[in-house]
Amino acid sequence: MGKTITEKILGRAAGMDVSPGDLIVAPIDTCMAHDGTAPLAIKAFREMGAKKVWDPRRVALVIDHIAPSSSEGTSNLHILMRQFAAEHGIKLFDVGEGICHQIMPEKGYVLPGRVIVGADSHTCTYGAFGAFSTGIGSTELAAVMVSGKLWFRVPESIRCEVNGPMPIGVVPKDVILHILGLIGADGATYKAIEFSGDVVAGMSVSGRMTLCNMVVEMGAKNGIVEPDEKVKEFLKGRTRVEGDYLRSDPDAEYSKIFEISAEELEPMVACPSSVDNVRPVSEVDGIRVNQVFLGSCTNGRFEDLLDAAKILKGRKVKEGVRMLVIPASREVYLEAMKMGLLQILAEAGCSIYGPGCGPCPGGHLGVLGQGEVCVSTSNRNFMGRMGSKEAQIYLVSPLTAAASAVTGELTDPRRFIEG
Repeated sequence: MGKTITEKILGRAAGMDVSPGDLIVAPIDTCMAHDGTAPLAIKAFREMGAKKVWDPRRVALVIDHIAPSSSEGTSNLHILMRQFAAEHGIKLFDVGEGICHQIMPEKGYVLPGRVIVGADSHTCTYGAFGAFSTGIGSTELAAVMVSGKLWFRVPESIRCEVNGPMPIGVVPKDVILHILGLIGADGATYKAIEFSGDVVAGMSVSGRMTLCNMVVEMGAKNGIVEPDEKVKEFLKGRTRVEGDYLRSDPDAEYSKIFEISAEELEPMVACPSSVDNVRPVSEVDGIRVNQVFLGSCTNGRFEDLLDAAKILKGRKVKEGVRMLVIPASREVYLEAMKMGLLQILAEAGCSIYGPGCGPCPGGHLGVLGQGEVCVSTSNRNFMGRMGSKEAQIYLVSPLTAAASAVTGELTDPRRFIEG
């Protein structure tokens, strides 16, 4: 029987032939933690009596969740991270560098065929580069920093094949929201989600990152796309190391296969307060909006800002609506500035902030009050996720977010897009 790409990566790492359900110990190529998880990992590391990390070059720390700090307590946690990084020779990406899941690929920490873990559930994003990447807890991260290894159960794989022409106004975020509605919030628990088909092959690396980013919302262990020339092009100049460009075998076994016809898709919305409460935007059109957030590790990349700018150019954010724009990294910010996108967004009435997670985890910048409605390009809409438990969050694409900011209510972006 052939192997899936996930099985091949884990088998190579463990140095043995593996099948779903097998328990293995694999060396870790790179690990990461941010200001929401690193302090606990540092505490556990010290409680273990460890004196040094196994390889400082393979560890990255990022300050992104509450950056810049919003309180003295948070500032002290940031200080702890800076001191630990300096003590152990670890690279720390400080305030303003951006979101960990954008920075890791940009800075060359992510390569095809590698095993990568991070103390954040959306570490699954790196599957867009053909890597096995998954989120772990802070204590597990501490163990990795000590040993450079971690145990895994080899997951079964679910294949999502997306084929056919993509309709106007439909982008990768709509595809993954549709799949979420199809599979459900717990329909892929500890599974590998493998994305394939001509639509996925035609997506940019950015679009694939959006797909893989949200597999954890189905309970999946990891998401993955077979790496190709687009991945090679993205990584050019970012690393001198060549990855392993693996592919699934034609006779690989999957627990389920979903065949999705892209031409039947339309702009989608995940309604409060569950990521799998997904409906076409036409069914929720007209709901009034207080805040719009464009950013996060799901949709804060250059092409996301470009999509929003196409709709907002020459238009204004509706009076009474706040639209917050936060690029995912300094690199994205600079490119958007160079190409004039930030000016378009600012002239439209958007508030633009430095790279980071912003309101997504509810720590600062745009915390929602009672009864407020937010349209967000992020990945979670749980009750209380971005502030008040009485607030409501609708997850959408950058196009839908921009259209909704213009009208002040949930709006089908196709109304602003010429065919």
